[in-house]
Amino acid sequence: MTPSRQVEIDTARFRKELLFVCCKSEVPTSDHARQLGDVIPSPTDKMLSPEIVQGQVIISSPKGFSHQGLAMKVEGSARLQLSTKSAGLFDSFYNNVAPLELVYFHLPVAPAGKVPPGISKFPFEFELQGNDDQELLETYHGVYVSVKYEIMCDCIRGIMKNKLHKTLEFVVEVPLREPLPDSPEEFHITPESLENVRPQSLSAMPYFHITGKVHRTNCPVNLPFTGEIIIEEAKSPIKSVELQLIRVESVAHAEGVAKDAFKVEFETNVVVLFENGNMITENFPITLYR
Repeated sequence: MTPSRQVEIDTARFRKELLFVCCKSEVPTSDHARQLGDVIPSPTDKMLSPEIVQGQVIISSPKGFSHQGLAMKVEGSARLQLSTKSAGLFDSFYNNVAPLELVYFHLPVAPAGKVPPGISKFPFEFELQGNDDQELLETYHGVYVSVKYEIMCDCIRGIMKNKLHKTLEFVVEVPLREPLPDSPEEFHITPESLENVRPQSLSAMPYFHITGKVHRTNCPVNLPFTGEIIIEEAKSPIKSVELQLIRVESVAHAEGVAKDAFKVEFETNVVVLFENGNMITENFPITLYR
């Protein structure tokens, strides 16, 4: 029985240390013991708009402490973001485009008082609603565009003590009220149907006839993207046929920010590569929705 008891004790100690690490404040406290714990939305971290968001702020403290209040701030914005791929490409453009504010408000969680020793839980609740008439956008982390929603919680402990701080990002999904029609699209590809091809290149291209069909150009994200490609005729051997999903991020700029400044679109490309090196591409804009 002794080894089993030792295992239980070790497991409990490990869990306590793991909880301490997970709940560690981003701003170190003076005694390294008082921690602002997890901000836990419930029942899930994926929110629909409008929806009541409920959760708890958990504070772990072995001795307890006095505080000047527990406050929360909820922010959501769409903005440009610089990355290693875009550094130097549009730095001045980035500085001139202000973020599009989607959500911003403050929420009191607890008045000034004292946190008792142990683990304390402070419930909170708010309605996820856009500022004024602003529609919420889905959470998105792209190469150039980012749509992000965060809950920031602060516990003020006095003038001479560092405040406790915790930030949590939550995901927002915006489903459509009604599903879109499938809008299937058929295609026929021949040398004559190609665009942006030089006449001399077109004359040297072997004849081919490719047909197919995209079953849905309006695609629910929970269903597979399907279609068919038929090689009706090809005078030159075909090396490969590929289907590509392309994400296009665009930003409109006119001395500031407009409501429709940020746009994310999706396209599919059918790419056919011949053994002689010729390559043809057919493009289909598609819409992804929930």
